[in-house]
Amino acid sequence: MKFGYARVSTKTQKHDLQFDTFLKEGIKPRNIYADISSGAKSERKGLDELLSKLREGDTVIVWKMDRIARSLSHLVKLIEDFDKRGIHFKSIQENFIDTSSPHGRFVFNLFASIAQLERDIIIERTRAGLESSRRRGVRLGRQPGLSKKAQHKAILAEKYYRDNKLSIEEIMKLIEVGSKRTLYKYLAYQGRRTCKECGELFWDKQQELENAFCKKHFKDFSLKMKQKF
Repeated sequence: MKFGYARVSTKTQKHDLQFDTFLKEGIKPRNIYADISSGAKSERKGLDELLSKLREGDTVIVWKMDRIARSLSHLVKLIEDFDKRGIHFKSIQENFIDTSSPHGRFVFNLFASIAQLERDIIIERTRAGLESSRRRGVRLGRQPGLSKKAQHKAILAEKYYRDNKLSIEEIMKLIEVGSKRTLYKYLAYQGRRTCKECGELFWDKQQELENAFCKKHFKDFSLKMKQKF
């Protein structure tokens, strides 16, 4: 059986284009599920209901991959779960994604490899950062001061900011904050720093906000402190 899943980001947007395409694909209206939610939000009632209805041999069809997945790793996790349950997945706009065909499965496996590489790089960088902090004698641990909800928003803010694809105003809208001051507070919490010497922007949670140095000037600062004492 074919199922369609549609999503728009705001109430002012319409599902019509996605619904019409699903009907052309032969999907019955009662088998179309939808959400109004930003791509970053994990809570989607329509998607959760769809996932509970699926059975072996069913096919999930979307207008585009970003309608159902929050990220590449999320997409890979969803399709891996579908594969275990004997469920196929198809994207209309990205027609190279159709796990019912050998070519579609090959492309998905390629995506899965890229997602794994991305995870490995993040782990490697995290370990290197922790080791660097230990060598500098920096106390490790999460900084206090934000609620769990605010911490989640801070993580999203950092991701969107580092992706460099959205404006500050668009990021504020996506994570639902009302001022730039709050956004930059979240970014600072995640480690956004400005070098005290040269003004270079860099990321390092362990350095103090008002007394931060980039790699070059941190070495100079450390040398001066050694000479002083």
